[in-house]
Amino acid sequence: MMHTLPFRLRLQFATGLAAFAFAPLAVGLSTAQAATNTGASGPIDPARMSETMRVLSSDEFEGRAPGTPGEAVTVKWLIEQYQKIGLEPGGENGGWTQNVPMIRTRPDPKATATVTTRGHTMELHQLKDVALSTLQPIQRLHLSHVPLVFVGYGVTAPERRWNDFKQVDLHGKIAVFLVNDPDFDAGPEEPVAGRFGGKTMTYYGRWTYKFEEAARRGAAGALIIHDTPGASYPWSTVVAPQGEEYDILHDDKDLKSVPLIGWIEGNAAHALFAQAGLDLDRLRRQARSPDFHPVNIHDATFSLDMPVKVDHLQSQNVIGKITGATYPDETVMFGAHWDAFGKSTDAQGNTVIRRGAIDDGSGIAAVLEIARAFKNGPKPKRTVSFASWTGEERGLLGSSWYVAHPLAPLDKTAANLTMDVLQMAGPAHNAFIIGAGQDTLQDDFAEAALKQGRTTQPEAMPERGAFYRADHLPFARAGVPVLAVMDMAGPFDLLNGGTAAGSKWLTSYMACYHQACDAWSADWDVRGAAQDVEVVRQVGYSAAFSHDWPTWKGGSEFRAIREKSDDIRSAH
Repeated sequence: MMHTLPFRLRLQFATGLAAFAFAPLAVGLSTAQAATNTGASGPIDPARMSETMRVLSSDEFEGRAPGTPGEAVTVKWLIEQYQKIGLEPGGENGGWTQNVPMIRTRPDPKATATVTTRGHTMELHQLKDVALSTLQPIQRLHLSHVPLVFVGYGVTAPERRWNDFKQVDLHGKIAVFLVNDPDFDAGPEEPVAGRFGGKTMTYYGRWTYKFEEAARRGAAGALIIHDTPGASYPWSTVVAPQGEEYDILHDDKDLKSVPLIGWIEGNAAHALFAQAGLDLDRLRRQARSPDFHPVNIHDATFSLDMPVKVDHLQSQNVIGKITGATYPDETVMFGAHWDAFGKSTDAQGNTVIRRGAIDDGSGIAAVLEIARAFKNGPKPKRTVSFASWTGEERGLLGSSWYVAHPLAPLDKTAANLTMDVLQMAGPAHNAFIIGAGQDTLQDDFAEAALKQGRTTQPEAMPERGAFYRADHLPFARAGVPVLAVMDMAGPFDLLNGGTAAGSKWLTSYMACYHQACDAWSADWDVRGAAQDVEVVRQVGYSAAFSHDWPTWKGGSEFRAIREKSDDIRSAH
């Protein structure tokens, strides 16, 4: 699952996810039936899933970073697995792959920025005080005495009667943002409370949106103030890529990234504002009001002279399929991302492999299991596609490229079902729905889980904005109904140990999220992951053997996009 996305401007709209109430489903099964059914995974083999994760996270795969020798090993291995299962090639020109052209930027990790205020100079050290990057193909990022403007949460949301920018001109300036939504820290007595869904993050709260907004307004750069609750991950996660960023190549008509993107560590931000005679905590409270106006950080200017290494590379999506017997031009798609973070240097200067065994070796294992189950059964009515995406960790790049260059019509793609991070603590009594209330696929998921004897409930930590952080999102933005299964959504109520054991697993995993310790273990109980994969398989199976179309629900921000192509589907 992605955490630090490069700047993405594929589909230019900014709307927030409505906060839906989604009550846990009552289970109409006796305790004995639930005990029997919970944990059932049908044709999904936990042992085979474990072996897939072991292989993908082994030394030979070098952490599976795009554009590295680890990618070549990964793509070759995936094609071999698709062939062994008996899939048809689903890539370009009758092959197994889709080329995804990218750029990679690697800024100097020893760079130092300076902020000059009232005759005083403050140094901001790369990877300590700031995490600075660029997605422009420039070999040196040079900024000299650029003014800084605090723009609060940086949200423009007319439908919510909110505009943080007022009439500010950001041309030639660096915009400084708070992370998350204007109501994230609000008390119940504050007028903003609930306007952006409360603790449920909207797209306005994602830092990708904030970088996009800075570009739309012509800023020279964008810096986001880090805080762990608002970002949902610690500073160590922000700096783990060491400033390295990726992006896909854009058409000339696309809005381009601001020259400088990055984060500033919370304590460093407080010190910077204090040097300018400003109280950041007070400004944070003011930013929770619709009356907030941008604040020039008094006489503060930002300077940076940072070398950047730029690489142009070709990465690859790997796609297999089973052509539908009745409606071959209609598609049901299962997907996961094959990439992780490759090799990097730890705090002690040692080279480590960030192996991505669970993120997202577990998702790839799921796709292969579902593909095998489909191939061993009757031929589906619709074409079923099995995608292994590149560059998810770098900004949903492979799936975004596919949506911009689809190999099957998106208006006839019935569903995208994405699996990203599955739990390894054993069977559970419950399951989580990401972005609950969005579409009918989520209802199908709840029904299939019910047959296993499980309840379903909304994600326990909606402030993480999980719905905006995995490869289903580009499809949703194109109007395709989606289902995302992401087991970081909350503590599972495990058959062995209950929610206490589920919380323990989640806490342990989050300590390894995007780190070298996300490595395979023979001690995993993969039955819980297989249980979830079987539910996803059943949802996709129903769609693949049907001619009905899953739909977005009223109030979903994606419904209107899909409705534009209703005539195409109604004609078939």
